[in-house]
Amino acid sequence: MVETPQISLWEKRFLEYLTVEKGLSENTLESYGRDLRNYISFLGKENLDPNSVSRKDIINYLGMLRSSRLSPSSVARNLSTIRRFHRFLITENASETDPTENLETPKRFTNIPKTLSLVEVEALLKQPDQKKTLGLRDKAMLELLYATGMRASELISLKLKDINLEVGYILTLGKGSKERVVPIHDRAIALIRDYLGEARNKMLKKGNSQYLFVGHGGMPMTRERFWQIIKGYALKAGIKKRVFPHALRHSFASHLLDHGADLRSVQLMLGHSDISTTQIYTHITRERLKKIHHQFHPRG
Repeated sequence: MVETPQISLWEKRFLEYLTVEKGLSENTLESYGRDLRNYISFLGKENLDPNSVSRKDIINYLGMLRSSRLSPSSVARNLSTIRRFHRFLITENASETDPTENLETPKRFTNIPKTLSLVEVEALLKQPDQKKTLGLRDKAMLELLYATGMRASELISLKLKDINLEVGYILTLGKGSKERVVPIHDRAIALIRDYLGEARNKMLKKGNSQYLFVGHGGMPMTRERFWQIIKGYALKAGIKKRVFPHALRHSFASHLLDHGADLRSVQLMLGHSDISTTQIYTHITRERLKKIHHQFHPRG
């Protein structure tokens, strides 16, 4: 039988290790913690402990996750958590073998990310009223998000020191606390200048904030609030698709590739550690070409 107090101790030490040694973000740590608790619960039900788990046990667990209709990317993340946990136990001399060794990661991206067309992006970006304080802020946020392909969490975490309007780039902190430099175009730069020169000062009301984008009184923007803002403008634009912040990131990558950008450059701008993650956007381009071919070819 699994010794629950001992497992809880290793779980705590593992998450501390990820925090201190690997510098993972709070959201990533929450995902790892949730995955690990589910895995440990499985071990308890099977009367196993981490040192006696076999490769077959983990395959059975992954199969159980698949049968519960968990997405391939979530199953892959679970395996990543389990693999890290067992390797951590080895480094701590709490285990001698890694049952995840040579286990192939499940294919992650069976579902192609939802993107917006160029027409839909233009319609969305036209919605904020730049004559209003909030409208000017929202316009700058949406333009910057589409100009850079940042994650929403990266956008709302931007600080004044992270942006260089003279050179035309931003410095952002992505997953795993990895810094990357992303260029920004002249239109986004002009909007940010307008926002900084007028709207932001009104919102701060003579206060101070280190964050680039703020709410009334200088409070930093939350992800939930930003999601509500995008959803509202999407409805106003008459876009039928479900629009969320990450859709602009997907659209950014897809549109760059559509217009001839090379995959490696897009990978760097998105901050993907593995180019296979970026390759999903080439599938989007291929699917779009197939539709165009089918629609316009005389024998289609």
